[in-house]
Amino acid sequence: MRPTGHRPTTGRPTTGRPKRSAATSDADSRVPRYLQVASVLRRRLRDGVWSVGEKIATLEELEREFDVARVTVRQAIELLQSEGLVESQQGRGTFVTNTVDHRRWLALATDWESLIAGIRENVPYPLPAGLAGTPRIEPGEGRPAAAYRFLRSLQKRGDEPFGYARVHLARDVFRRAPKQFTSRAALVVLAEMKDIEIARAHQTLTIGTADIETAKLLGIGLSAPTAEARCVVTDADGVAIYVGEISYRGDCVSLDIELRGKVAAKTSRGATRPRLAGTARRR
Repeated sequence: MRPTGHRPTTGRPTTGRPKRSAATSDADSRVPRYLQVASVLRRRLRDGVWSVGEKIATLEELEREFDVARVTVRQAIELLQSEGLVESQQGRGTFVTNTVDHRRWLALATDWESLIAGIRENVPYPLPAGLAGTPRIEPGEGRPAAAYRFLRSLQKRGDEPFGYARVHLARDVFRRAPKQFTSRAALVVLAEMKDIEIARAHQTLTIGTADIETAKLLGIGLSAPTAEARCVVTDADGVAIYVGEISYRGDCVSLDIELRGKVAAKTSRGATRPRLAGTARRR
């Protein structure tokens, strides 16, 4: 389908209701239709189908193309508006206001040194602890500490929140520097403690969607895309002294990994530094 007055979209045009296999229909049913539409439009913006300042396809055209109700298209557009990518103008249509890549200013680190350097100057905005619970520790991530202190905070860029952190810190570690842990990024404080030997630090990245609490705190739409970073740090005794879960706005995150071309710098005297192994998967 090639909407009149707009650039051709990628993929084969469809007419009428698209035919789907039972497997595809079953998979699609788990994801709200407006999120599916928003995902396709977001990719078209990233691929340059519509440039900044250009008008995208009309609601009618999108309604016919995706075979969805008008309200579904509006929900998808509203989600992209909340991400600062488009703007709807009464009687004129919807226009591109930003590029996806331009919004992705937050590069997630894939090694320990880069991670610490990137958050060293971060000032967390503490939140009430709320319901703490027990940290989830998977097989191979270490032994649980005797007790944990639960910390919640927001990460902001200017006045705009971009990350929601939930951290379980071993209570005996927290008691060594309580003021530091409540005023600075906990991982930075942990890395600077001379009397604690960090044996392993492992990070897992998943792609998720914002629940009600996360959406409210980060100022994004319900079920908007998020990057979920989970980090577990163990000491020399194999105890998981730090278990952190951070939800980032999906519209500001990028994962930049050098695949070839740079030689990794060796540490002095052959010492091995803890690394954050980035494991990406969709959940």
